[in-house]
Amino acid sequence: MDSGQLIGIVVGIVVVLAIVAVAVMISRKRKVAADRNRAAEMREQAKADEFAAREREAKAARAEADAQEADLEAERLRQVARSRQEEAESVRSGAQEQLRKADEVDPDVVTSEREGETREMPTRADLRSERATGEPASGNTVPGNPASGNQVPDDQRSREDVTRADTAQGPDTAPREDKPRNL
Repeated sequence: MDSGQLIGIVVGIVVVLAIVAVAVMISRKRKVAADRNRAAEMREQAKADEFAAREREAKAARAEADAQEADLEAERLRQVARSRQEEAESVRSGAQEQLRKADEVDPDVVTSEREGETREMPTRADLRSERATGEPASGNTVPGNPASGNQVPDDQRSREDVTRADTAQGPDTAPREDKPRNL
């Protein structure tokens, strides 16, 4: 081996090492550039996530404000409902008072003040049931037409029952003074 060959080998080794060093540096630069790009992407993603988080917080704040507004509206509606209920109760009590006064004035209705005067007069409840069912009140039953609503067969009715039932005056058919009644 002569010195020329030894120098060629050393130069070859140095060239190979230089090539390897350049390759390593280029690789590091690419890696650094890739890391920078990846870091920039991560920062962009973090900014987008931060923006989304702020947007969600704003939506949550709006939802909370809407809920408070709904609570206030519900409370207002409850107050309106209470006042209308009080008005209804006031009107109802006025109507009941007016009915009570009408009962005091009506000679056909037995009130506690006139109860001792006559026991045969129907009460207000009797008059109402008579109008609703079309049957006479319990104090004014007609033979052959009992208050229970059961009809007595014609063959079991007496002549007197037939006459009374056929000529009985209902609450809406009072006899007229100018025409005689047929019995």
